Amino acid sequence: MIRARTTWAAATAVLTLVGIAPTAAHADPRPPGSSTAPVRTAPKDTAGLPPGWRITGTGAAAALEWRSPRPVPPGDARVEFHTDGSRLGVPRPDDDGRTFRLPVKDVPPAALESPSGLQVRAAGRRLDGEPGAAARERRPAEAPPAKLPPLLPAGSVDPGRPGRFATTTGEYTLDSVKLPGLPAPVEMRGVVVAPEGATGKRPLALFLHGRHATCYVPGQDEESVTIDWPCADDARPIPSHRGYLQDQKLLASQGYVTVSISANGVNGQDAVVEDGGAQARSSLVRAHLARWADWAAGTSAAPAAVRQSPKADLSRVLLVGHSRGGEGVARAAMDSLYPTPASQDGRPGRARWTVRGTVLVGPTAFGQNPVPDVPSLTVLPGCDGDVSDLQGQLYVDGTRGVSRGRALHSAVHITGANHNYFNSEWTPGLAEAPASDDFWEDPESPDPVCSAGSATRLTAAQQHRAGATYVAAAARLFVAGDDRVRELIDGTGRRAPSADPARVLTHAVGAGRGAGFLPDDGVRVTGGRLCSAVDPDPAVACLDEDTQGASPHFAYWWPERETGRGAVALDWTAPGTATRVRPRAPLSLKGADSLALRVIVPPGSTGTRLDVSVTDAAGRHATLGSVRADGLPGSERTASYWAQELRVPLTAAGRAGVDLRRVTALELTPRSRAGRAWLMDAHAWHPGTPRVRPAPLARVDVGRTTVEEGDSGVRTYHVPVRVSGKGTGTVRMYVMAPDGGAEERLVTVRSGRPFADVAVKVTGNTRYGGDTSHDLLVKAVHGTVVGSYSGGVTVEEDDPMPEISVTPVADEVTEGQALRWRVSLSEPADVDLGTVLVAVPDDTRPELSTKDVDHDWLLERAGEVPDGEVPLSRLDWFVLWAAVPAGETDTEVTVPTVTDEVAEPTEYIGLRGTDDWGRPQGPLLTGAVLDVP
Repeated sequence: MIRARTTWAAATAVLTLVGIAPTAAHADPRPPGSSTAPVRTAPKDTAGLPPGWRITGTGAAAALEWRSPRPVPPGDARVEFHTDGSRLGVPRPDDDGRTFRLPVKDVPPAALESPSGLQVRAAGRRLDGEPGAAARERRPAEAPPAKLPPLLPAGSVDPGRPGRFATTTGEYTLDSVKLPGLPAPVEMRGVVVAPEGATGKRPLALFLHGRHATCYVPGQDEESVTIDWPCADDARPIPSHRGYLQDQKLLASQGYVTVSISANGVNGQDAVVEDGGAQARSSLVRAHLARWADWAAGTSAAPAAVRQSPKADLSRVLLVGHSRGGEGVARAAMDSLYPTPASQDGRPGRARWTVRGTVLVGPTAFGQNPVPDVPSLTVLPGCDGDVSDLQGQLYVDGTRGVSRGRALHSAVHITGANHNYFNSEWTPGLAEAPASDDFWEDPESPDPVCSAGSATRLTAAQQHRAGATYVAAAARLFVAGDDRVRELIDGTGRRAPSADPARVLTHAVGAGRGAGFLPDDGVRVTGGRLCSAVDPDPAVACLDEDTQGASPHFAYWWPERETGRGAVALDWTAPGTATRVRPRAPLSLKGADSLALRVIVPPGSTGTRLDVSVTDAAGRHATLGSVRADGLPGSERTASYWAQELRVPLTAAGRAGVDLRRVTALELTPRSRAGRAWLMDAHAWHPGTPRVRPAPLARVDVGRTTVEEGDSGVRTYHVPVRVSGKGTGTVRMYVMAPDGGAEERLVTVRSGRPFADVAVKVTGNTRYGGDTSHDLLVKAVHGTVVGSYSGGVTVEEDDPMPEISVTPVADEVTEGQALRWRVSLSEPADVDLGTVLVAVPDDTRPELSTKDVDHDWLLERAGEVPDGEVPLSRLDWFVLWAAVPAGETDTEVTVPTVTDEVAEPTEYIGLRGTDDWGRPQGPLLTGAVLDVP
């Protein structure tokens, strides 16, 4: 039973911070539980806000605001407010492209009572503060340049080589479509590249771009770029869908029909939907596929660009998505196999196409809800300055143990690649509209791995060629079934020469590798420790606070702590001490060629060596061999703690008589002098790509319902959760608490049966308390897929907010005394309510200055005190905040003055309230300070 009165609420922010900090462009869905009206204001004392932060607005419109010193172009990553390692929420961006506001009601009082820990982050990266400050603090003044790892041996085939067909290009424009949750219709445009002279039906590859700016004014600079929809009369749509022509032409030369579709209409509106547009993008993809199915069947007239192409084979479809488009096509693959509820999508019924695989390039993974039975290849750009935590890794890790494990899920890490250059329309010098390098530059502290011109950074042409090569690799394996390509993407350690000089490493799970050693709560570890990928507690976290860089495997979700996401940490100062991992039950490695381990070693490290041993249920023990790993090139600005696949043959176990049907322990013994490593998992490996038959899985979708509070009594409401599909499975459910914590439950789900009841008790009254949200998150564990992963019950306030007034108590004082005003409410409220007063400049008479007020008091409010004497009205972040506590009707706000030995005229301060956008509101209040007689 949920009894919370307040919890998360906000809108979406989707922005890239350029020139200030690592860029972050994928805006997440709204935090679970978006409310439309604030509930709580700040406590009385909000001293010590860091520079760039302030409280704005009054009463219910009060917001915690951070303002960037430079415009923040729209892009693909979510901007978040944090404090001391905890996430506060997702702020709303202002139209100026610089300002971000989070309703104060979403901010725990403790965060504002001690606000020194406030931070702005996106995809795990710090955005506020001096550019490069953290890097300069942690690295020597001149960091050594990163070394390029050697090229891997070439594979037996090279999918990046053009095929035998010439290609033809055309475009189509259809009537716009209305998509769920989006106010304005979305365009139906596609650019088609197809083989000339190809006979018979041809497989179809569909590309979906990510969340980028939508509009620009020709002849103007980046200031003209917006994320509006539709575009203004003087602006043109940015043709992001034309950015994959190189990839399309490569596939078309090899016999594929390709189409890249436009999603500007989704990008310009996805801030209004809870999932950040994942469902809308899926609906858009499937709307295009439905048209292609009609054209292939001859049931409707095809546009010229389609008629000049070979007929598409809708039983062989590859979906390719970049950034937020990656999450969109992953969701489309899920919705094609396990239909979306009509209430969410409006497009019920069976798909007339079969998705054979997906390619996800630098994708977002807000829901961390991959599709286990559709093969996938996820490209992780090593210098991604947008989705900089490389959260797309969860499309690999998140499939383990969920279904039959036959589909291959590959991660392809490309050293030196950024986020934008996979799309030529996001690349400076190639794009029609203004474009930029998403990896941020700090001239005072160049990054040894990712700064332009470093030995490890790829040029735009090199990067796009590598990306196109691995898209073609996925097509050739997933759609064409050419098993020779598998070694290029499954961790075998072979390269595609067409991607040279890119350094590409891969690993994979699935493809029949079995259950494996998975670090979770049921595993016993001796000699090392079972660490948490997401728990901020240093005692259990896998990476400590001093770690320079991050790990894609540890990208967090909404709950601060999650069960079932861990690794085994090894830390040694001398060789020879074994770490033993014991699974819950004996594992079978029977029939496998090798044991494949995914192991993380620190970036830049060299020569980590581990002996690998196994023990069976009878105690028979065998050392299988030794593995060696060198760290990826990395810096504190990259997510380079990434697991490499290391394999050791199982032949030694057979010679030692170990029963590979009942393996009870895995041992890792360091042989290098000192070091650190993390075991993500270990699986039996054998060659071949199994045929994938999707399992009958239950599908879970969390909805949201909105109710009125009422004037009296207690009403019980229920979070709407729909279970569809087939079969029985388990999900992990998190009921979010007001402080950001979560109650966790493992829930069994059965198709056609009700979901576990999540009840919300709402007590009605006649006092104002604001809207509240009671939120639920769901993640698949076994035998399930999760579509809409967040929802809940939003309770709308139906009582008017009290009127707020400010009256003088002591507005004329002698220096050394305090100016005082009373903030009053017309009636008590159930939440703190207050007002923000800003100092108004006055050029007609002497103003109260920094020398006239208590220094410590001023430092706490302004964040910094400039040298010399400055009028208070000229301090950028000087505000006075007063909150009336819940249940009370008044409080006071004060300005403490100090005495001095200087004879001065009477000095004044003018104060005025502001609205939620920081604009002046209400009458001017004046305070006067007289000189000591």
